[in-house]
Amino acid sequence: MKIRAITPWIVAVPNREPGILYSQGQPGSESSAPVPTRQYVFIQVDTDEGITGWGEITTYPGPVANRAVCAVVRELAPMLIGHDASRIEEIWHRIFRAFTYVGTRGFTTAVISGIDIALWDIRGKALGLPIYELLGGAIRDSIALYTHFPYATTPEESARNALVPVNDGVHAIKTDPFWEEMGRTGTRYLDGNISAAGEQKGVDIIAAIREAVGPDVEILIDAHALYNVPTAIRLANRLAAYNITWFEEPVPPESYHALRQVRDQVQTRICVGERLHTRFDFVPVLEQRLADFIMPDVTWTGGISELKKISTMAEAYYVPVSPHDASGPINVLAGAHVMMTVPNFYKLETIRSKLDAYNAFIDTPLDTRGGHLFVPNKPGLGLEMNIDYLRAHALEGWGG
Repeated sequence: MKIRAITPWIVAVPNREPGILYSQGQPGSESSAPVPTRQYVFIQVDTDEGITGWGEITTYPGPVANRAVCAVVRELAPMLIGHDASRIEEIWHRIFRAFTYVGTRGFTTAVISGIDIALWDIRGKALGLPIYELLGGAIRDSIALYTHFPYATTPEESARNALVPVNDGVHAIKTDPFWEEMGRTGTRYLDGNISAAGEQKGVDIIAAIREAVGPDVEILIDAHALYNVPTAIRLANRLAAYNITWFEEPVPPESYHALRQVRDQVQTRICVGERLHTRFDFVPVLEQRLADFIMPDVTWTGGISELKKISTMAEAYYVPVSPHDASGPINVLAGAHVMMTVPNFYKLETIRSKLDAYNAFIDTPLDTRGGHLFVPNKPGLGLEMNIDYLRAHALEGWGG
């Protein structure tokens, strides 16, 4: 079966929840001036036997990166057309090494991810099996979730919002209590500091959330890689009193030395990985014992192929894997298929406890119940995209 065409889609859709802004780095945050749409990037791979596979790419910072990464996919397509779609590993390396002189991480692995996921979708459809069956078979019946909830700027509102996923049966929730001040920098690292007032307000928010949800619900903190070493240490230790499950990405990803300094001086568990790409970036994290959890993103780190390899590496160190998910339905399902086969799986991130916002994209709604995702027992990813919906919302020049 040969690859016949590779088509990148940029789809801009209305926010599913009025008044909610899915902003960069902080999924599900509220805003007084929300943007009217959110963009998704999907990759369509067609074959000469009529089987189509779908992948997805999550990109920041939004529209600029979306067009850039899709342009790379479009330029790469002629290199891959005519190749056997079942030779997934070969194609992965062919793309990876094509960019060896300009950098094999970031844009390169995002492009690989979208195509790799689509090729696994094709392989599963060709064989009539779900992807998780191709990866060794399921070792669990469903995928436990942790989820975000609408961001609020007061402790009282935050506590009320945190109860929404808890009441839906989710036992682990995540937020960034310092987002009101630090979120203005988005994904940019400036001096890594936070004001005393902003710090105290964030601590008060977590105190209120803990009181509201009780002692048994896990609270995860996302620091968004925004802090310098002393600030990260101080924030993590202040929040430790509220029994947080992890302090995520305390410092920017470029310095393992900085991460080591934080790791050695905090009372909380550390999670890193959404800004790391391929198994190679995770080697020092595992070898130097820099994290208690890792969170690779299947649409950034190299697709289904690479997420499985990273997870197996982490298994040798008894480090749990909790895939990052900040995008759409393929992101969720691709990560879930891999985690169905991973012994050291912790929980899968989702933007909400209920994923109704994705229903317009796909033929069958994602099945989330009681804090779990039930992966469809269908060939490939187990979904088909709603082409009419995609065409109606595709940006001009980006779609089929």
